[in-house]
Amino acid sequence: MIRIDGVTEVTDADFDAEVLGAELPVLVKFTADWCGPCRQLGPVLGAVAAEEAGRLRIVQIDVDRNPETAVRYGVLGTPTLMVFRAGEPVKSMVGARPKRRLLEELEDVLV
Repeated sequence: MIRIDGVTEVTDADFDAEVLGAELPVLVKFTADWCGPCRQLGPVLGAVAAEEAGRLRIVQIDVDRNPETAVRYGVLGTPTLMVFRAGEPVKSMVGARPKRRLLEELEDVLV
């Protein structure tokens, strides 16, 4: 597993174990190397990962290298942020956003 900006990279092969099997809620960033807004979101997610370390895990998956997971969850655009809790997707957001807005949108899933 590779860590980028404090965010762990997952793959189709380890997605179920790393995300669906996690104890904490997991925010998954569906990303791509060519996606400008995805790059903008990197430092934001790194900061959120550090601040919410005990309440939320943040990972990212490259949709070009891992198309199976993107197709399974109907991801059509990047960046798509999806929150999983107890193995189920509970929230989905598309597009980059500032940290404050992201934290506001995550309040209902961070218990």
